[in-house]
Amino acid sequence: MANSKLLLTFFQFTLVLSVLGLAYTCSLTLDYYKTSCPSAKYIAKAITKKYISRDPTLAASLLRLHFHDCFVWGCDGSVLLNSTKNNTAERDAYPNLSLRGFQVIDSVKKALEKKCPGVVSCADLLALVARDAVLQIGGPFWPVPLGRRDGRVSIASEANDNLPSPAFNITQLKASFASKGLSDKDLVVLSGGHNIGIAHCPSFADRLYNFSGQGGTDPTMDQNYIDALKKKCPPGDNTTPVEMDPGSYKTFDAHYYNLVRKSRGLFQSDAALLTDSATNAYVQLQATTDGITFMEDFAESMVKMGQIGVLTGSSGEIRKQCSTIN
Repeated sequence: MANSKLLLTFFQFTLVLSVLGLAYTCSLTLDYYKTSCPSAKYIAKAITKKYISRDPTLAASLLRLHFHDCFVWGCDGSVLLNSTKNNTAERDAYPNLSLRGFQVIDSVKKALEKKCPGVVSCADLLALVARDAVLQIGGPFWPVPLGRRDGRVSIASEANDNLPSPAFNITQLKASFASKGLSDKDLVVLSGGHNIGIAHCPSFADRLYNFSGQGGTDPTMDQNYIDALKKKCPPGDNTTPVEMDPGSYKTFDAHYYNLVRKSRGLFQSDAALLTDSATNAYVQLQATTDGITFMEDFAESMVKMGQIGVLTGSSGEIRKQCSTIN
């Protein structure tokens, strides 16, 4: 037990050191609002906790919001912007039509504008709220370097082009993550975020009824799982929600890797993790060791993801409202 605590303390120390090193390279710091808005993190955490306690499924939605923001030209809060008469924004792109949790960000922003007007960016709030939401349902803590500024541009076509599809194969997944500076390990670790939340039938229906455009089912998927999904999602069903981690979708854990290992990953992108030696090895490790390193790995990968293409210094702006530019 003592050795386990020592190893955990060592990991936490080295993780903070690595975060500080990353933060230095892109001008983010852990104490960015220390003087300008010292209560920012506490306000964000309290409001997030209130929402998650009422609806734990929002944790997955808020994590997804952060991911979808960062994968489209960086973590700049652009996913929060509303469409205008002359522009269709990211949040109205097809992959983002099922996004939820905007009200949580808006609530935190409103509170912070009262406390520290014009100081805390919406991009930083996305990062903080995602961490606090995951922590609230049993996930790991990770330090969130702050100092992001908000982007002024949000274009639906860029979301369509940059977000990895649930139908991607391993080659496409690896290329997508590599283009954002994320490793193959980050890919398989962040895919573990599918252990919470729900999906709707259209995101995986082709695996049930028209795999590879040839009709029939995906031969890599467990037949019993196919039968169960067909009962929930008859052809043409666009609305039924399906748990991505049945029986455990409100609790953050490593059970996802057991499902993938048993060919019960919901998306084609989940099944794809078994087709690469490195990602498959990680799946097998977490599935057979009760997620021995998953929490720590997820924390580390989230720190990396949260620093993709950030705007700092005089770039961008600090929005007064997260849904509109100033």
